[in-house]
Amino acid sequence: MKRLLLAITLFINITAIAQYNIIPAPANIEMQNGSFVISPTTVIIINNEAEKSTVNFLNNYLKTYYGFSLPIVSKATKNYISIITPTFVRKPDNEEKYILNVSPNSILIQGDGKAGTFYGIQTLIQLLPIQTTSKSTIKKLTIPSVSIQDQPRFSYRGMHLDVSRHFFPVSYIKKYIDYIALHKMNYFHWHLTDDQGWRIEIKKYPKLTSIGAWRDGTIIGRFPGKGNDGIKHGGYYTQLQVKEIVQYAADRHITVLPEIEMPGHSMAVLAAYPELGTTPNIATKVPMTWGLNGVENNVFAPTEKTFSFLEDVLTEVMDLFPSKMIHIGGDECSKIWWKKDAYSQQLIKEKGLKNEDELQSYFIQRIEKFVNSKGKIIIGWDEILEGGLAPNAAVMSWTGEQGGIHAAKERHNVVMTPGGWCYFDHSQTKNEDSVTIGSYLPLEKVYNYEPIPASLTAEEGKYILGAQGNVWTEYMAYPSKVEYMIFPRMSALSEVLWSSKENRNWQDFEKRLPMQLKRYQLWKANYSKAYFEIQSSIMPTENNEGLLLKLESKQTENPILIKKENSTSLKYNTPLLINSTTKVEAVQSMNNAIVSSVVFNFSFNKATGKKIISNIAPSATYPGNGGLFSLVNGVKSNKGVNSSEWCGWNGKDVELVIDLGKTTPIREVNLDILEKNGSWIYAAESYTLELSNDGINYEVPNQFRDDELTEDYYSSTKFIKIKLTEHPSKMFDTRFIKIKITPLKKIPEGKPGGGKAAWMFIDEIEVN
Repeated sequence: MKRLLLAITLFINITAIAQYNIIPAPANIEMQNGSFVISPTTVIIINNEAEKSTVNFLNNYLKTYYGFSLPIVSKATKNYISIITPTFVRKPDNEEKYILNVSPNSILIQGDGKAGTFYGIQTLIQLLPIQTTSKSTIKKLTIPSVSIQDQPRFSYRGMHLDVSRHFFPVSYIKKYIDYIALHKMNYFHWHLTDDQGWRIEIKKYPKLTSIGAWRDGTIIGRFPGKGNDGIKHGGYYTQLQVKEIVQYAADRHITVLPEIEMPGHSMAVLAAYPELGTTPNIATKVPMTWGLNGVENNVFAPTEKTFSFLEDVLTEVMDLFPSKMIHIGGDECSKIWWKKDAYSQQLIKEKGLKNEDELQSYFIQRIEKFVNSKGKIIIGWDEILEGGLAPNAAVMSWTGEQGGIHAAKERHNVVMTPGGWCYFDHSQTKNEDSVTIGSYLPLEKVYNYEPIPASLTAEEGKYILGAQGNVWTEYMAYPSKVEYMIFPRMSALSEVLWSSKENRNWQDFEKRLPMQLKRYQLWKANYSKAYFEIQSSIMPTENNEGLLLKLESKQTENPILIKKENSTSLKYNTPLLINSTTKVEAVQSMNNAIVSSVVFNFSFNKATGKKIISNIAPSATYPGNGGLFSLVNGVKSNKGVNSSEWCGWNGKDVELVIDLGKTTPIREVNLDILEKNGSWIYAAESYTLELSNDGINYEVPNQFRDDELTEDYYSSTKFIKIKLTEHPSKMFDTRFIKIKITPLKKIPEGKPGGGKAAWMFIDEIEVN
């Protein structure tokens, strides 16, 4: 009976959530009769001065988007909004908790703390109707009556912004903070320093901004780029501006988490102060490319001069930021520089360290002791686990979930931000035309992320503070691109972090999403329309003698129109049979304008549409469009990890077996392999073909390699041709083709990802 009552309660709550279009979904919501009308004659009652910043936020919102603001009074009997933050004798259990009651006569917002009151205002804002008329003509806003009790699930709900790769002005930083506030998120992770630019004024070291804040140009297109634009890029925030931004965020109950990168990602520093690196006599400049190669990936030398410098910098930083945590980076430190450096090697011996991993741990622990002495704690990317985690450190898990799991099991606080779910620089559509860092992260995958891994016990799970979305700006030079990449994925993540697991429901979120898109339009924010794009899947036929092209769209009001090569357009109804080389176009319109179009260039060979299996599945982060079948679906992509056509594996020996269905004469097998060393992607070390007619007994025929490398805007693709004979007319009869692939197990030191397992990506396999 209890389970039945719980199920009924959840159903009623989810139904109400959908009715009111609130994102993130509240903990408890009850529909009421009637409505309240906000007009210029409505007044706001506050019970203490501490609520003024919250009221100002509401009034600024009303003035900006509706053309009027509301007077503040001490009392009223009708047509009022009462905003109350009780004065507690003791600290409340959850300062972010609030209630919101809307009745025909009044609105009551009461938080258990000032933050809760502020979040109640955010919910009220979402109850406001979206106006299509000019704000100057608006006379009243009708709010449906409702009763809401709400509080967040996680204490850390963050968004990150990299201002090193591309600098953004103070005005946009404030706008970004407003976006965070409107989603009831409470941390702004400000990535202030990196190889490509130092962005914060440090008074003791002026060359950090006079030299380190500027680069002479930026690569054009995706790494390695097609030349350099030759345009000087840079900028920095003065300490006065930093204080202004910190206060602006605090007024919105947002903590600004500053990040000062060390011991790697420090080339902007070394351009200004080369004596802090392992090659002090070699002058360098702020890098103009995102790839870390040659001298560009040097790191701090672990000298007393370096530690003195970092302590001076962190002292000024900590004086500016009230945040209890200070982010010290710690990722992608190329330890080859320490291996080559006589001082570093001598230090390893003096301190009794085993290797460079332990030297990194020594480096981080020295910094931690200093930060702890100032009453703060450090947080770093999960590489700070290498060589042993500093005693009081928190971990941001980005390379996957394992770092976070390991840290939580050791009773360290964790913020989850794994690339496969939380990197908003990844493509959000399979047909991305804009340049991105790669991979494919659709809205639904973000929404379905669970920050507490199933492998943790309930007690260990308490160390997961929450999660954040990361916005790395290598390919985001303008605010409009940032907004295109974060919206609507930020809205999905906000619900992951605020709402209870029970209240999270993808189908219900979809129903609320159109209203959220209207809010983006109201804010004049750019956003991705990938949600409405035609989604495709290519599937095998029952007899494996062709392909089925299935198309879907969330935009159901208008049909999808398809056109095969040399034919007229037809309305799409059922999956389309493809059994030969052809071109297929699909388009869909909304409001008499095309909102989505996709082109498929199918190219058939003897493996197309055939059954394929593997000893190990592709990575969950890069599974391919349809898994392994994307390797034989007749469609190639030159967009590399920008496309979902590619399957990725990380440091694993892979065996692929293709069943041709019957004994078939063949002479060669071709593979499309990525070669993107700057992104940790390498062509495999070896490829071996084995042939069989029964799928049990395999033979290894003579074979010859013929590699061809093609570079384009998005990627460098190696066409690996494995020929069975040098004579094109000679054929070998086989039914089963086994391809054994041995990837690079360890990236060379000094290269991006040095010491890590290399990624391997495959697109199409062709058999001729």
